[in-house]
Amino acid sequence: MKIAVGSDHAGLALKDEIKKTLAEAGASVEDLGTQSSESSDYPDFARAVGEAVASGRADSGVLVCGSGIGMGIAANKIAGVRAAVCHDTVTARLAREHNDANVLCLGARLLDPALARDMVRVWLAARFEGGRHARRVDKIRALESARPAGARRS
Repeated sequence: MKIAVGSDHAGLALKDEIKKTLAEAGASVEDLGTQSSESSDYPDFARAVGEAVASGRADSGVLVCGSGIGMGIAANKIAGVRAAVCHDTVTARLAREHNDANVLCLGARLLDPALARDMVRVWLAARFEGGRHARRVDKIRALESARPAGARRS
């Protein structure tokens, strides 16, 4: 299992903790940045991790910023990415089981590091349930190629 990880400056310390948790779980970890506490732009790292996941270079990804929200918004712009901002072990488990989330987004300023590590372990262990959820995930995939209503053809 290969996991791509990324963070901005706000998520750097938590990302480093999560890397340890992933390694303990037997995952191969690819750190796509940042490596610095200097101010950085979260969309750059969301793109790097999202592209790694969408291309198949990584099986899944974990992104960390201050709230997790910016990373989630940015990562979900990449076709093939289903990024979920989670706040506890229940949302982490459901993101995988019901939504087949392939990128977990965490907020370093909102989560206790021990809880974040537990969330990563739960998310890794959870499996997509399929069934009625598969129909819904298929509809999410269809949105990736849909044109906005009222959009003009060029």
